[in-house]
Amino acid sequence: MQKADLAALVARALAEAQATGDLPAVEPPEFTVEIPKNRDHGDWATNIAMSLARPAKKIPREIAAQLIPFLMQAGEGRIDRIEIAGPGFLNFYLKADWAGEELRRIVAEGERYGCSDQGQGRRVQVEFVSANPTGPIHAGNARGGAIGDVLANLLSAIGYRVEREYYFNDALNSLQVQKLGASAVYHYLRLCGAEAAMPEDGYRGDYVVDIAKTIYERDGDRYVQSDPEERAVLFSETAEREILQGQKDDLKAFGIEYDVWFSERALHESGKVKESIELMRQQGYTYEADGALWLRSTAVGDDKDRVIVRSNGLPTYIASEAAYNRDKFERGFSKVIDVWGPDHHGYIARTKAVVLALGYNPDDLEIVMHQIVRFFSQGKEVRMSKRGGEFVTLAEVLEEIGKDSARFFYLMRSADTVFDFDLELAKKQTDENPVYYIQYAHARICSILRQAEERGVPFPGAQRADLTVLGEPAELELIRKLASLPDEIREAATTYEPHRLTRYAIDLAILFHQFYTVCRVLGDDPALTAARLVVVEASRWTLRNVLTLLGVSAPERM
Repeated sequence: MQKADLAALVARALAEAQATGDLPAVEPPEFTVEIPKNRDHGDWATNIAMSLARPAKKIPREIAAQLIPFLMQAGEGRIDRIEIAGPGFLNFYLKADWAGEELRRIVAEGERYGCSDQGQGRRVQVEFVSANPTGPIHAGNARGGAIGDVLANLLSAIGYRVEREYYFNDALNSLQVQKLGASAVYHYLRLCGAEAAMPEDGYRGDYVVDIAKTIYERDGDRYVQSDPEERAVLFSETAEREILQGQKDDLKAFGIEYDVWFSERALHESGKVKESIELMRQQGYTYEADGALWLRSTAVGDDKDRVIVRSNGLPTYIASEAAYNRDKFERGFSKVIDVWGPDHHGYIARTKAVVLALGYNPDDLEIVMHQIVRFFSQGKEVRMSKRGGEFVTLAEVLEEIGKDSARFFYLMRSADTVFDFDLELAKKQTDENPVYYIQYAHARICSILRQAEERGVPFPGAQRADLTVLGEPAELELIRKLASLPDEIREAATTYEPHRLTRYAIDLAILFHQFYTVCRVLGDDPALTAARLVVVEASRWTLRNVLTLLGVSAPERM
């Protein structure tokens, strides 16, 4: 029995107790269902009686006693007994065959184990990374890539139709892109032997030099005497195109495949920016001052009003942002999730204000923020500065430690905490490295199953094996962990906390290694061997499915 099953059972029992008049017909309160830390306290516990005490105006232990008959009836024979503990906790002890039921379910569902239809096919968009096309994906941005991609996997697993999207700021009036182009012009002129000055606050990374070299090797010095404005546009567009392709290649190597690459320039060319400005004007959320058009964003929680059209008539980035969010909702997404880095925290209120000004529910836009990543190598922090060129790129991280370690390490901590990334630990091929430890558990599982097949060990399968012989604490703890995967996936998806999966994978690997140490699988007792092979097979599916959601490989040999 899983957490969601028991929560539904408790809710049903409460409704029946209220319908018969045994308990007052008050609004059902929020309650928790959890696995007790002390196994002597049962398989599950709930605080429903204490949560109901105040609205029902009854003592929690009295409520608990009145609920037990209804809970036993709703349990449909799966519950052995229920005990009242402490101030009113209800501790559930499941029937002895619970482990066998869970194992059969896991093996039967196979690669679908852990999935559900909670989302019922509703469309959700996850937009993440969306770095400006002014440089390679750096290792800090990659944290948002891992979070966004695994969050999309989780939402798909619980039944949503998910689209991954990358938004690139390629508007012709982008000052950053213009400065990038000017920086490439500087390096190009230097290659041609012409005098040039680096623009103030220009981009100095080696990647800009490489772009200039590409143009020089292709066209020689033909642009030295060309019109500066035409040359600036050409170099900006070339640099932007080269960098965007590099970003695509790096993200693909990181295991991320986007459904949509969305261009800001397309919003301007289609007239959607102007349409969105007019829509916000009609909704009454704009006003004119100092020759500019302002968004009245303070009316919906922003710290100040924002300019959306400058006094020179050019729209600001907020206008593009408005058109982009409008376009998202027009495409029919029931929920839009943006994954942003720490430097965007101040944008949340204004973005919500834009969504409201366009006539949409700002609650349908969710913002997932992630904090910075600090990289350490040999005990020293590696500094990053995109314009100075002293930064760690995603490509460098992948070359150094590989995709599997990179994805897993980025997800080891909650998104809202600063993460110290130990590059040396991520490279180790030992149990100290959690990725290696987990993958070794999967390889060990596959090795056991191969040995059983090679030895010709009879294996009737999960449906026919006698699973009542399983009773060792180590195997029961492992089965409890296996059985909790669907709950973990649901909670990680609905709370937007993909890091929960890495903790689950580590715990599962620890429990499997303990099971392997304590419980001999290929032993002398055919019935016990068959039952434990079912445990191993269920562990294989569960661990493989978790690693698949994380985008990490599940090797069969190591």
